[in-house]
Amino acid sequence: MSTSNHPTFEKILRPHMDRLYRLAWRLTGRKAEAEDLFQELLIRAYGKLDDLVNIDAPGSWLSRVMYNLFIDEQRRFARRRMHTVEEGELSGDGLAGLPGADDPARDHEQWQRFERLAAALSQLSDDHRVIVLLHDTEGYKLDEIHVLMDIPVGTVKSRLHRARARLREILDKDGTFFEQGAC
Repeated sequence: MSTSNHPTFEKILRPHMDRLYRLAWRLTGRKAEAEDLFQELLIRAYGKLDDLVNIDAPGSWLSRVMYNLFIDEQRRFARRRMHTVEEGELSGDGLAGLPGADDPARDHEQWQRFERLAAALSQLSDDHRVIVLLHDTEGYKLDEIHVLMDIPVGTVKSRLHRARARLREILDKDGTFFEQGAC
């Protein structure tokens, strides 16, 4: 592949970069792993530039490739014995830039809500968690998730419904996440 392909590669990928990075972050939940996943996607995409040029919806194709890379890495990770703590995983990180970041009481309350939501999400199956994050957080449409995860749209809808119901059940148990009438 020649260096003259670099402008074409950048032109195709630039509109999708932010969304793809957010997808990597949502899938992995860790900055370092998201960056690795994103970088691996770019390497794979550059190797398939000739195919990528002819794809009508490169964003969906790239998302699908990223999801497959993530699943492959999860399988490899499941076989590892040692788990490490990475930057950004420890409590107290990540509040900078949030609304009310200069109000410690509000920061603490908001951080507790994020922790409860993260704990509730971690109780969902991987399939349910990914669908909720893709649809409700990242704004992927049902048909995009269908292509991305290679499952029927009806399955996407039922998993999304079940995941939301389970989240509501988990979060309603402690009675503190949703204000009355918010859900």
